Amino acid sequence: MDLVSVRTVRTPSHRDELALVPGEQPLAGGTWLFSEEQPGLTGLVDLTTLGWPDVERSDGLLTIAATCTIATLLRARPDDDWQAWPLVDACANALLASFKVWNAATVGGNVAVGLPAGAMTALLTTLDATAVVWMPSGDTRRVPVSDLVVGVRRLDLGPGELIRAFEVPVAALRATTGHRRVSLSPHGRSGALVTARWTADAFVLVVTAATPRPLVVRFPGVPDAEELDAALGAHDDWYDDPHGSPAWRRSVSTRFAHELRTEAAGGAA
Repeated sequence: MDLVSVRTVRTPSHRDELALVPGEQPLAGGTWLFSEEQPGLTGLVDLTTLGWPDVERSDGLLTIAATCTIATLLRARPDDDWQAWPLVDACANALLASFKVWNAATVGGNVAVGLPAGAMTALLTTLDATAVVWMPSGDTRRVPVSDLVVGVRRLDLGPGELIRAFEVPVAALRATTGHRRVSLSPHGRSGALVTARWTADAFVLVVTAATPRPLVVRFPGVPDAEELDAALGAHDDWYDDPHGSPAWRRSVSTRFAHELRTEAAGGAA
């Protein structure tokens, strides 16, 4: 879609040139930004000109730039012991996007839109990733991705703040993961995406698409059925839109959670 209200496009090369003014929005892949009308948008600030490395590794972290495209992340070569890496492909495919979209859409953009069906949000939340947020003051703060999306199209970002990168603990990448997904039509938006990560002493379950923001439940080991039911039963905020009713989303998410619990319990055994 043509953004007819845009009057300026800035291409910063340094952080001190980033300062957003009223009416400006950061631009990375633009696959959502150009998909619908953007009232009040008068300027774009192209983050890709900053030249952030797509993927960086250190001893304990995998750092993914906000501007890293989904296709680039899929092409990254994991270490041999990163058992969780297949979840990257699973979540990318949960977007039901063509390879053309994968080559433009960015990891940061998918999270920043704040949609319930943001599959990169599901991926990063399941891997206990932390968002690195640049503040207009020049300071940096870090927010768990599980807390970054606070509602539908609402993020814990103040005026002028933007996502610089995501830090994924290598320890989480070495864990085992599983996923389940359902939609009302073969090529429809996800109605529920349930992901899990487990080790011998931890089980993390994440529900997205079925809830306005990521639902995360943690256990010190694989829970029994009653414990899992109690944790999910305490949650009463299920999303309602044309892609699924709250009752249906609760039902399928609970079923998937139990399937993943059983899968984890079998692996532990």
